[in-house]
Amino acid sequence: MIDHTPSGTSESGFWKNKPGYKPMLFIIAAVVFTILVITPPPQSMIDMVTKISPPGYKLGRGCTTIVETVNKKLRPKAFTVYQQKKQAEAGNPLMDANKVARIAKVMVAILFLAAFLWGTEALPLGATDIMVGVLIYLFAILPINEISKAYMKDAVFFIFGILAVAVGVAKTGLDKRIGLILLSRIKSAKSFAFIFFPMLAICAGFLSEHALVALLIPVLMGVYKVTCKMHGVKKDRALAIFLLLGVCFAANHGGPGSPAAGGRNAIMVGYLMEYGMPITFLQWIKYGLPFVPFMACVIGAYMYIRFKPKFKVPDVNPSEVVKAEVANMPKFGGKEAIMGVILVLLITGWITLSKIAGLGGPTLYAVAAMFLCRIVTWDDIQTGVPFDVVGLYAAACAMGVGLKFTGGALWLANTFVNLLPDFMTKGDGLVIGVSLLTGTMTNFMSDGATVAALGPIVLPMATLANVNVWKVGLATAFSSSFANFLVVGTPNNAIAFGMGRDPETGERLLDVMDFVKYGLPVTILAWLTLWGWTVLGYWKFLSW
Repeated sequence: MIDHTPSGTSESGFWKNKPGYKPMLFIIAAVVFTILVITPPPQSMIDMVTKISPPGYKLGRGCTTIVETVNKKLRPKAFTVYQQKKQAEAGNPLMDANKVARIAKVMVAILFLAAFLWGTEALPLGATDIMVGVLIYLFAILPINEISKAYMKDAVFFIFGILAVAVGVAKTGLDKRIGLILLSRIKSAKSFAFIFFPMLAICAGFLSEHALVALLIPVLMGVYKVTCKMHGVKKDRALAIFLLLGVCFAANHGGPGSPAAGGRNAIMVGYLMEYGMPITFLQWIKYGLPFVPFMACVIGAYMYIRFKPKFKVPDVNPSEVVKAEVANMPKFGGKEAIMGVILVLLITGWITLSKIAGLGGPTLYAVAAMFLCRIVTWDDIQTGVPFDVVGLYAAACAMGVGLKFTGGALWLANTFVNLLPDFMTKGDGLVIGVSLLTGTMTNFMSDGATVAALGPIVLPMATLANVNVWKVGLATAFSSSFANFLVVGTPNNAIAFGMGRDPETGERLLDVMDFVKYGLPVTILAWLTLWGWTVLGYWKFLSW
């Protein structure tokens, strides 16, 4: 008998787990997802989609409920007839509240399915990226053109562009000179944790934390590789995680530093203005900046205590490494100088053009300039840019659009608020409860979408509970920076995950579960720091 089994496989090995192929986990996820899809939507979801002008949801023009907004987009002809008080066209009826609520429920189920598959790698990351779009189309949650737009957000172009720019920076050697500037006085893991992390976090409060992370990681990968070689170590994963996730977490928590830190803060500034309680740039800094270096030191202590004993190398000296690397380089000039000019113009573009072109526009200009100046080739981009990570964030953006449109995000927020115990509905307890809600949701949605969804819900709660609106608004904005335990939580995480590769072998040094394993404790520490150091600490001595 001829054995037709492909070489290297056997029937007994079919169920064997490996990253990107874990059939049992995938089957369990598929069964749970199917059950969620076929069960009827909860009554709370039906009530939400029929509520007149629900706070936290942007209704379509001329619409008064989520049901009408969904029908206007998905059943435009029937909705036009409905508005004209005529009978809906045959074959294109309007969806009732039950059907709209079912769409919202399916969108929530897709969110948890994708998060599970990304976290466990039961499927390859790229396969899950595609699956999200397929499911949104299969269940008719968004029109096909809207799905395409949802995948092509500014943040997605930014992540692709910054990963491509990092290829050019590394290829020309500019990363080593940048490292010399930033790390020349950092001579040990301890100084990296307790000096560099706070400096980075403060900078991230005023500059693009995504750009800072993207510029630093190629440098740190060089420091990692040279340190391993110096001590005869082939691979030191503890050192890699310390460098990569430490920088990522420190940059994440720079957000509360100023309104300039990100779109989430600008959204909250707008909400406070609409609410009749405007906050100035300097006032925000007074309430938010003291949190940033303190939290960065907490992160530094956590990362140092957890990883330093696990280092295979005795210690890491970034200053020594970058100085040695730069000393062996040719004189600054040529393509490296051109790349330097492109980088300076890119940073200038982020500062001056972000309101017009976003962060993605200037970044794509920089990528085009690299091609025109022959700094990189398309083969360099294909080799150096992890497209599955770009797709991962694109899929996360698509889910955010779907959750916002169907009302799924609003339902998740309302459900969480209703679960808060009584002591978290008044006084400082409300501030703590709101921060828990925001910090949890921001790991599954973009920080801007989280603040946009929660702002109209939590600010009125402050008035009812006799709490200063600023306290609740700032706690919401601050906690939206706590996106640490999922890769899709923020571009910083996606950039660190995508760029965290061995410079020589290309081996990925971070695992998806590393964010859960090490990021969840950081998020808990962030909550405790916000409550103990900020809400119950120095905020008590400030005027409100």
